Amino acid sequence: MERRLTKPVVTVMVIVLLLGAAIFYGAYHLLKRTEPFARGEHCLVETADGTLDIDIEQAQIAATIAAVAVRRKLSERALQIAYVTAIQESKLANLPYGDRDSVGVFQQRPSMGWGTADQLQDPVYATRKFFAALEKVRDYRKLPLHEAAQAVQRSADGSAYASHEHSAKILAAAFIGRVPQAVHCWYPPSEKPVAPQPEAARKQLVRALGADSAPKRGWLVAAWYVAHAQKYHLRQVRFENVTWTAESGHDGWRKDTRPVATVQIA
Repeated sequence: MERRLTKPVVTVMVIVLLLGAAIFYGAYHLLKRTEPFARGEHCLVETADGTLDIDIEQAQIAATIAAVAVRRKLSERALQIAYVTAIQESKLANLPYGDRDSVGVFQQRPSMGWGTADQLQDPVYATRKFFAALEKVRDYRKLPLHEAAQAVQRSADGSAYASHEHSAKILAAAFIGRVPQAVHCWYPPSEKPVAPQPEAARKQLVRALGADSAPKRGWLVAAWYVAHAQKYHLRQVRFENVTWTAESGHDGWRKDTRPVATVQIA
């Protein structure tokens, strides 16, 4: 004999199904939000040429190199040359060691007159020295990127720089600010609350970029602050009609109802 479900039983079953769906939905979105943190501290660089997943130190170095290039009024191509060099030499890391006495982002050697070891481990100083040498290379703007890099570095194998040209073009478009909203970073929150240090961040930016250039280079400045947000405990970067927040950094730039004309940090 067929047994029919009573109305109370059906009601209970529906409630159980709805609760199960709600729990699944909540768990799914919680995992989706925490998954970037599980992968550690990262930055994503996105342009029409492609996407790069880099760590926060690499993003900071890339942002600093771009700021120095703009301060020297150099082209995006000059920046690309610096990037192919830095990626090959150090993977965009400020290394305290290297071949023989080489140190820093560009693996410059104190014994070859680039500066002291301490100076060369300052990315701003090291980048200035690199660009000063690049500007002395005849017709460097017309050379292939790897040839221009080799003319500065005089590496044992100059062809190795060529393999990084695609990455260099993505980084240059993003960090020079030609492509808006191209850089966002994420990292786990601090275990203990730390006060933001916006003034310290501004001083370091001005050291690399210069005070006069900052108001005119909105997306370069915005990308620089996002890359350095963890270092200076910044919670928010706002520009134009979008905002990046440390709390949801993996979501990238979000629409803001309060547009701003200059980059604001907090």
